[in-house]
Amino acid sequence: MQMSVWLKLGVYVVLVLGCAPVLGFLLARVLDREHTWISRPLAALEKGIYRICGVDPSAEMSWKEYAGSLIGFHVLGFLFLLTLLLAQGWLPLNPQQLASVPLWLAVETAASFVTNTNWQAYSGESTLSYLTQMLGLTVQNFLSAAVGIAVLLALTRGLTRSATQNLGNFWVDLTRSVLYVLLPMSFVIALVLVSQGVIQNLSPYVTAKTLEGSAQLLPMGPAASQVAIKQLGTNGGGFFGANSTHPFENPTPLSNWVEMVAILLLPAGLVDAFGRLLRRRRHAWSLMAAMMMIFVLTAGFALYAEYQPNPVLHGAPFLEGKETRVGLADSVIWGLATTAASNGSVNAMHDSFSPLAGGFALLNILLGEVVFGGVGAGLYGMVLFVVITVFIAGLMVGRTPEYLGKKIESKEVRMAAVGILLPSALILVLSALACLVPAGLSRLGNGGPHGLTEILYAFASGAGNNGSAFGGLSANTTFYHVMMSIAMVGGRFGVLLPVLALAGSLVVKRSAPASAGTFPTDGPLFVLLLISVVLIVGALTFLPALCLGPIVEHGLMMRGRTF
Repeated sequence: MQMSVWLKLGVYVVLVLGCAPVLGFLLARVLDREHTWISRPLAALEKGIYRICGVDPSAEMSWKEYAGSLIGFHVLGFLFLLTLLLAQGWLPLNPQQLASVPLWLAVETAASFVTNTNWQAYSGESTLSYLTQMLGLTVQNFLSAAVGIAVLLALTRGLTRSATQNLGNFWVDLTRSVLYVLLPMSFVIALVLVSQGVIQNLSPYVTAKTLEGSAQLLPMGPAASQVAIKQLGTNGGGFFGANSTHPFENPTPLSNWVEMVAILLLPAGLVDAFGRLLRRRRHAWSLMAAMMMIFVLTAGFALYAEYQPNPVLHGAPFLEGKETRVGLADSVIWGLATTAASNGSVNAMHDSFSPLAGGFALLNILLGEVVFGGVGAGLYGMVLFVVITVFIAGLMVGRTPEYLGKKIESKEVRMAAVGILLPSALILVLSALACLVPAGLSRLGNGGPHGLTEILYAFASGAGNNGSAFGGLSANTTFYHVMMSIAMVGGRFGVLLPVLALAGSLVVKRSAPASAGTFPTDGPLFVLLLISVVLIVGALTFLPALCLGPIVEHGLMMRGRTF
């Protein structure tokens, strides 16, 4: 294994950490409704949106009102996207005359993009029109990411405000997240991608002749605009079925690195912004340290595993399913970044990773995707683990635990436990069901432990709102459409609602000054304890399943067996 491989991982980490404070400064000012250079051109548009929608931007909401608005927004988004998918065949901007999407596939796709999962049981270029891709999927990419930022803001207010019920205004948080954060950044990234050759047009598909003289149909479409927000918003849904392995989505080494860094750009920037909004940057960077240490650990082990000789291939590297123009190291780093965040985009097939490399990608999802995680979602998921951590620390010293001056009592611990365990229960129960019924086993690409990993990865991706697929499971069936829809919706609201309830419980409490018995949440001991809690909870929940899947497969591979 060459030193250049570790150098690439190091450069990637440095780029993410280097951009975080700069982006965090800008995000904190925008999200705290301070005046910035971008406020002047967008302020009138923001006010116009409030006026048209009948929103009073000065009105505040309790956590229940905030949650009700959030649920209603998701329902409306789901119904709109479902209608668009079902009516696609009769709508314009459909130069290939693609038919309407079948009912259960449409239900799953609508649930997928509304919940920021972007699980795709179809190939975009052969299933969806330009109008559906733009007005349906790309719009939801913006909105679902903005919801994650909005909920993070509500939680931040729960920690900073005292003796009130007000957590802000969902509609204002949503609007400002889209206008001032996601749209400008996506516009810049899209321009960079177009300069590298990512296509952006409304042309009909083009027929080309290959070197062998046969005809090949080349798909066209507005890809760059969707690719930009799929990366920045940790959405991950590709314009084409092959996602970022497709040369029209990811044509050059520069586009590959731009897209790869964009996966963690906003999640890392929001950690720094969180610290600025709390006025506790040391605490935020303690969270950043915990996230980055777990990411480097899993990515490092995955790289090491991927570069080990494979007895089945007589020592040849794992090149099947990889883009040779991208390279093995970039494929593994992307794969571990996309599963650390709830992004789900791919530039290689995870089904083709070595058993342990694929296992570490799966582990990132099973940990709750709190290693940076989705935009906003990863950070508030990590805060749930922080609540459990300070509770354990309080038990150790026999004191009522505190977090940033707020007493952590039984209600807060219950909400944190629900937010952590409910998605985990969905993953295990639905995976077990798929292993027991013929409909769940009929579309497996492989048997044995590899087949189990394919099923476990699918439901982990759904309940974790990741969206990437292991690749060997053909999930375009009614059974998987229904089960994955349940996993995605349950995974989304099973975390969102406990987080809002937690924020509502904290905001009514008065902040207490730190005392000699307060457990500090900004030092090395806290970082190590937080990492330990995350890994122990993940191990207690999923280690048996991982042993039966990638770990057993690795042992059998070393004895010359494959599946």
